[in-house]
Amino acid sequence: MSQSIELRHLRYFAAVAEELHFGRAAERLGIAQPPLSQQIKSLEAMVGCPLFERRPQVRLTTAGEALLEVARRTLAQVEEGLELTRRAGRGEAGRITVGFAASILTTALPEILRAYREQYPGVELRLRELSSAAQAAALADGSIDVGFVREAVVQGPDLICEPILREEFMAVLPPAHPLGGREQLPLIDIAGEPFVHFPRAVAPALFDQIADACGRAGFQPRVVQEAQEWLTILGLVEAGLGVSLVPASFSRLRWGGVQYRALGPPREFTDVFVCFRAAALAPAVAPLIAIARSTTSAHSQSTEPGHALLEKGGAG
Repeated sequence: MSQSIELRHLRYFAAVAEELHFGRAAERLGIAQPPLSQQIKSLEAMVGCPLFERRPQVRLTTAGEALLEVARRTLAQVEEGLELTRRAGRGEAGRITVGFAASILTTALPEILRAYREQYPGVELRLRELSSAAQAAALADGSIDVGFVREAVVQGPDLICEPILREEFMAVLPPAHPLGGREQLPLIDIAGEPFVHFPRAVAPALFDQIADACGRAGFQPRVVQEAQEWLTILGLVEAGLGVSLVPASFSRLRWGGVQYRALGPPREFTDVFVCFRAAALAPAVAPLIAIARSTTSAHSQSTEPGHALLEKGGAG
């Protein structure tokens, strides 16, 4: 039966080739000299030619010199591969795919991703913009590793959706709108205003949260214009076509002369969740979740005026 060259053969050969002394090589490898000599003879039999001249002193043959380059390269590649495997096991290498809803981009998500990239530069981040429902399906089939959504998606017993952020809704008013002089607006005060809104299919959870908030205030928005992109909505509000409601983090979008005003009393909130499959949590995902928790916690304790009013909260 023919034998196959194994890594131990190459390690033994490289030690003898570098020491040019069987005794010292055996000591370096932590084995006895006779077994080492036998392994080198077996290797020579497998390659079909002598690798060493043994008399008057140990020297590499031409074939041995050629094999030494191969052995060193192979052993180095194996060690690099093992180190990459170790790093991946520690969550310091590999690749993860992150899903996010469009409305999450104005929250702390960019800061979360930036911090993660700085702390784990060996991990490749792939980002996919997906609706909440699409993220639930993608988590179930493994095409994304973690998702950031505005509703707790449920699909499968091991899917965890953890609330990490709560932010207020704000009203967006055209420039010089009469209601813009107030610091806070009870939602009922814009009940008679025309609304610029997005179709439910764009962001079902956010659409329903806005509808529920208006319902609690006692009215249904009179939508005069729909738009699918948030910047389009802000542009139409600036043009005077109507008012709109957005998560408070949208106030970071300084669009023309639109006015952002906090709602209340009562205040209305929308939550952001991080979702992942506990049973299939890649090692590199756990640090991202930890960074998301710490980043949003910091935001909840230090909020800049005019930016998102963020506070840690549950799913209520």
